[in-house]
Amino acid sequence: MLGSGSKVRVRSAKSGDAKALARIFKDSWLLAYRGIIPHLHLDTMIRQRTPEWWRDALKSSDMALVLEVSGTVAGYATLGSSRQRGPYQGEIYELYLDPAHQGLGLGELLFEGCRHALDMRKLNGLIVWALIENTQACDFYWRRGGRPITSAFAKIGGERLEKVAFAWR
Repeated sequence: MLGSGSKVRVRSAKSGDAKALARIFKDSWLLAYRGIIPHLHLDTMIRQRTPEWWRDALKSSDMALVLEVSGTVAGYATLGSSRQRGPYQGEIYELYLDPAHQGLGLGELLFEGCRHALDMRKLNGLIVWALIENTQACDFYWRRGGRPITSAFAKIGGERLEKVAFAWR
C-alpha cells in the first residue's frame, strides 16, 4: 500500500535505471509467465536482460518510460511505432510493474503515460499484445478500454502460445 506522502511520477528512462529495470523484468516476468513460458526459456530470457543489456537498449531508444514511487523505480514500459501495418500507429511493447507495486492503480498511471507519449509523437491508435494465458494482463487492458481485435500464435521455448492484440482508436 502506498503511503499518503508517496510521490508518483512517470518519466523517460535513463541509463541509471538499468539495474532497477533488470530487477523489475526478472520479478515481473517470473510472476506473469511462470507456468506459461517453458521454465528453461523463461530463465534464459531473464538472464539475458542484465543491467548492461538495459543500458545498451536505453542508448538506442528514447521510448522507454519508468514509473517512480517516492524516487524508486517501480515499473517500466517500452513503446513506439506499431510493428504491424494497420490503423493502429502506436504500440506498447512491454509494460511491467514490480510485483510489490501491483494492484495499487500504478499500472494505469504508467499506461496513461504511454498513451500521452504516443500522442506527443502523433501516433494515432494503440495496440498491445498479451499472451492469452496471462489473464492478469488481458484483464488490465480490457479494464483500460482495449478490445481484442486479432490473435496469433508465437513459438516460445518450443511451445505454441496464443497471444491477443488489444486496441484503442
